Amino acid sequence: MTIKKYTVLVADDDPQLLRLVTRSLELEGFHVLNAHDGEEALVMIEANPPDLVLLDVMMPHMDGFTACQKIREFSQVPIIIITARGRDSDKVRGLNLGADDYLTKPFSIEELVARVRAVLRRSQFVAQEQMLAARSKLTIGAIEIDCEQRLVTVHGAEVVLTPTEYRILAYLMQNAGRILTQDLLLEHIWGPEYTGESHMLQVSINRLRRKIEPDPSHPTYIHTKIGVGYQFASHPKLP
Repeated sequence: MTIKKYTVLVADDDPQLLRLVTRSLELEGFHVLNAHDGEEALVMIEANPPDLVLLDVMMPHMDGFTACQKIREFSQVPIIIITARGRDSDKVRGLNLGADDYLTKPFSIEELVARVRAVLRRSQFVAQEQMLAARSKLTIGAIEIDCEQRLVTVHGAEVVLTPTEYRILAYLMQNAGRILTQDLLLEHIWGPEYTGESHMLQVSINRLRRKIEPDPSHPTYIHTKIGVGYQFASHPKLP
């Protein structure tokens, strides 16, 4: 049996860090491509899509935020952004632009590899979930999920979601009426190593609300249960 060798594109303008990350991932069995700025990363992704992208936030010509936003216009490839320590606003901004995870400088090689493997594992799990849910549909209120095509519509109009947003919505709708704790959602969507990282969940929920709710500031579907978690309305009162 042949084991798939994942390709990771690393975009960073720091030659020393680029060499360190590249060598570390290669030793773990990954095939690694290098880009020195966001523009180069975009060209490489369009020409030969990798399995995962590592994007440094601070790069010349095109920064990581702009690159992340442009990548999401044509690709759902998993993205991990690299931010400076203490810049929580950068983490939130990156997640809002569609990044799947983040790394904070300085980071250990062990943390780097763990994050890369976790994000890749999630992306593979999404594909498996699609196969298991083939030919099934979920409908609540004006929202419908066609699980076979991984298509989400609201009032019949398609809504484009990132893989993470799709998994959150599907899991919430599958458990409509039930209060799901933050840690349960984090473990199911991101993995057990993300338990406690509630800000990642909050950012993703807020982004999802902006796409599916009639009025995101007064949610019809996804209700916050303060101090506990979230609940998807089984019988939403539509405006």
